Amino acid sequence: MKNIVCFGEVLWDVFPTHKKIGGAPLNVALRLQSFGNKVSIITRIGDDTKGAEIADFIKAHGVNTENVQVDDVLETGAVDVVLDDTGSASYTINANRAWDNIQLTETAIAKTKQADAFIFGSLVARDLTSRATLYALLDVAKYKVLDTNLRAPHYTTEVLSHLMSVADFLKFNDDEIFEISKALGFESTSLEDNIVFISKHTNTKSICVTKGSQGAIYYQDDTFFYNEGYKVEVVDTVGAGDSFLGSLITKLLKGTPPQEAIDYACAVGALVASHEGANPKLNEADIRAFINS
Repeated sequence: MKNIVCFGEVLWDVFPTHKKIGGAPLNVALRLQSFGNKVSIITRIGDDTKGAEIADFIKAHGVNTENVQVDDVLETGAVDVVLDDTGSASYTINANRAWDNIQLTETAIAKTKQADAFIFGSLVARDLTSRATLYALLDVAKYKVLDTNLRAPHYTTEVLSHLMSVADFLKFNDDEIFEISKALGFESTSLEDNIVFISKHTNTKSICVTKGSQGAIYYQDDTFFYNEGYKVEVVDTVGAGDSFLGSLITKLLKGTPPQEAIDYACAVGALVASHEGANPKLNEADIRAFINS
């Protein structure tokens, strides 16, 4: 069992016909918890009914809520989600929400210092307050995992560069790494070339890039590991990348060989995409059967 802290936004994903609790850091936390890790989340909700529902949901799923802060001014986060005909999602992220105002507290510092891994996204750094808290916690974290989440206009190259430079592990999708590399002055159509560039630019030894239905590439210590993806009927892609990351980090922290780890993570991500919502329940037997099918 590993002790892991996730930092960032929790919110409601609002679809045209329904709503679900989400936010990338929470989705990652829930998947990590489902694999038997000891998981905490540092975030902020509004003092409202939607926030209370999220807090109850997190607690019911076994994630530590000691650092779920309550804001008496800003509302709980919400994102409007639209799915296209292929199940791919587009997002409209409401501004000035509670998760933009995460405060630096002694309990958050202590929890971060104790963690085997500290997982954070780039979206939470859109606001000065949460960004400052994140930067302070990164100073004390042992092993830092950046889940890049480019949602225009909520990021800058300057902030992304800093986050990448302090991380020990970087996760992108293929569109994101090409965009960031270009912004940093590097252009190549080769995904591998872009990964090597980012690795050298940030001095990061571990980088993973997801490719949607085409699987993922994992780069560790100058070696590439590939998975070409698993075929499923996609229902929606919300949370698939988050479950992928939670699965991959779980395996790597346990010392699982990189190829086995990325195969497993791709399988979990595909299974999530074949279900509605970001956090469907998956059991180990079904995951193994799917990999071997």
